[in-house]
Amino acid sequence: MSDNPITELALDSLRDALQQVGYRVEEATDPVANVSYLRSATGGLAFDVRPGNRLPDGSFVDIAFTAVLQVQGELPLELVNRWNATRRFARLQLSQPFLVLTLDVSVAGGVMPNHLRAHIEIWDRLVQELIAYLRDELRQLSAKSETTAPAMPKAPTLETAVEAGASGTVQ
Repeated sequence: MSDNPITELALDSLRDALQQVGYRVEEATDPVANVSYLRSATGGLAFDVRPGNRLPDGSFVDIAFTAVLQVQGELPLELVNRWNATRRFARLQLSQPFLVLTLDVSVAGGVMPNHLRAHIEIWDRLVQELIAYLRDELRQLSAKSETTAPAMPKAPTLETAVEAGASGTVQ
């Protein structure tokens, strides 16, 4: 990476930045919106990097990292709220039947290349934390449902939307 401030982004430069930190990255096109974006994965969880506000030349000044999981069963909203209350930078949203983790990154006004790299590293860490968090929380929900009254619903399960055959995005 250079020492020049980044004032705009392009998919090619984003792909390079992600590959420099070890991600495999592919370009995909949303057939509905006819917009290109990047796809990758970390810790077994697929995610998209979607362009945001476009400039007249086709570049953009912000991106959104988005990971989508499909929820099977009822997921308590308290679990989502607890995540959001104890984490910064990214937000978890339950939009049945999807659980969506998003992180917005802006280069408006100019940022140094290390700033972009730091956001990629923050995203990776948050995804890893989310996987562990959900694993622990769902294990606890499952244990509670097995030891309580038979009327208690079975604990939910999660899978990536891609594994479930769903679109990787929530519109």
